[in-house]
Amino acid sequence: MATFGRSVRRGLPRRPGGEPWPAAAEAPVAIAPTDPAAEGVAEAAATESSTAAAPAAPPAPAAAAVPGASVASRPAEPREVPRPAVAQRVRRGLPRVPGGEPWPAASVLSTTPAPAAHPSPAAPLAASPIAEVASGPEAPRSEATPAAAGAAPAAVGSHKLRRGLPRTAGGEPWPPEGFAPATPAAGPTTEGRPAPADAAGAADAVTDAPPAAAARVVSASAAPLAPVVSAPGPRAPLPFRQTAFPGVAARTRPEPKPEPPRYGPFTRAQWAGAALVGGLALLFAAALLVLLVRWVLSLPALHDFLSAYPGEYHLPAEAPVGLPAWLGWQHFLNTFFMLLIIRTGLQVRHQKRPSMFWSPRGNKMRKISIALWLHQSLDILWVANGVIFVVLLFATGQWMRIVPTSWEVFPNALSAALQYVSLDWPTENGWVNYNALQQLAYFTTVFIAAPLAIVTGVRMSGIWPKNATALNRAYPVEWARKVHFPVMLYFVVFIAIHVFLVFATGALRNLNHMYAAQGSVDPNAYADNWTGFWLFVASLVVIAVAWVAARPLVLAPIARLFGNVSGR
Repeated sequence: MATFGRSVRRGLPRRPGGEPWPAAAEAPVAIAPTDPAAEGVAEAAATESSTAAAPAAPPAPAAAAVPGASVASRPAEPREVPRPAVAQRVRRGLPRVPGGEPWPAASVLSTTPAPAAHPSPAAPLAASPIAEVASGPEAPRSEATPAAAGAAPAAVGSHKLRRGLPRTAGGEPWPPEGFAPATPAAGPTTEGRPAPADAAGAADAVTDAPPAAAARVVSASAAPLAPVVSAPGPRAPLPFRQTAFPGVAARTRPEPKPEPPRYGPFTRAQWAGAALVGGLALLFAAALLVLLVRWVLSLPALHDFLSAYPGEYHLPAEAPVGLPAWLGWQHFLNTFFMLLIIRTGLQVRHQKRPSMFWSPRGNKMRKISIALWLHQSLDILWVANGVIFVVLLFATGQWMRIVPTSWEVFPNALSAALQYVSLDWPTENGWVNYNALQQLAYFTTVFIAAPLAIVTGVRMSGIWPKNATALNRAYPVEWARKVHFPVMLYFVVFIAIHVFLVFATGALRNLNHMYAAQGSVDPNAYADNWTGFWLFVASLVVIAVAWVAARPLVLAPIARLFGNVSGR
């Protein structure tokens, strides 16, 4: 029977503060029996040697073993009664080589110590985590086994060791073929000394024991296979120097930034960026359009077109000259009502929870918001002012200035538009005549856009009869909503272009025409007169005061004169 030793690779300690595991000793000496009969003879010889050195102990009744118990979870205590070894069958697994027999071999026996007569709760278990022992009837033992079991002084057992990859290239699988070491039982040795628990004690036991028993003692002390669980306590220090440390991000997590409020589909910064990009794009497109129109007007055919249609045509002979004072007041009132109507209309469109409600005295169940009440009240005043304006317009003959009286208005309007786009604006005198493009714009505003705004507004208001089934089917409210808002946008665009052209084509002269009712046939007259300008500034102040005062705190006392005002 050949034996050989090999240095054991040491790892982390099995318990806090302990030595690296396994102990700094030689590798377990493997015993490689050739057949089961030889194995029985060897174990019998080892048992006889141990029996001669120590007195026999009475047998102890078997106790239930707790599988998976930890040695470190229970402190080991010396025991006086030795535990005889009991052989059991080893659980067999897959073959170690392709086409081989299941591993371990069927002839291999696992010897485990039998429980003592009075087991201590702190006694360590000898269960191996590597090879599982199947429960069942005891395995057949050789002729030397009964004698050894009856005289074994301590629990010294072994089982087939599971072999793994070689430790060196081209070497044998590690550990060497043989029996797994078993944990020595705590108790008196053959000479009355306590069983050694570390590698040094195991070495002393080897020198005193017979050769066969010494091999088993070395195997048991050098490589214990029972699972060791550290007792609760402080964490053991690392066996190496720590070089990587968690940063601040591993301990703290920054709070997410609150999302900025959105106004429609975009935030305030996104709206600013969209306005900037859109403005630059429009400016670039306008520059290209100006260059294109100027190139077109440089063609000979367009020279003849501009000569035939300069941008305006002659009015009838009975058309009045100049602008009367009542037209200036009508112009201011139309501007005043229109700006406030646009403001309240947008407020009604985007308002979610009104702060005050208004209801007529005869019908308190019909409630509308205070902003809608102001919107409809301004609509009534604007319609009344428009009726007066149209009546005076036809009574004084001023209608011929804004109503086309010849089909020449369309080619002249095209000529005026080309001149405006090319930035070579036509010379005009609004005191005498408007150009064709202005005439079409004023006609559309007074006789098309204004009636559409009135008709669609009435359909959406409370004065429309709700029980008129045939009338509602012929004129649905959805159509009125789809038309009313684009008409409002038309008024916004018209006011913006109108104010721009007033200031771009001679501000003092045009303001004198509209607000001061001053003008002359000569387009250069009254160029230094500031009367119309200061009247225009005064009108802006009045509009600004009304814009700021249009709030529930100021409107509630006025609204109570015509109905009931409540908070809900």
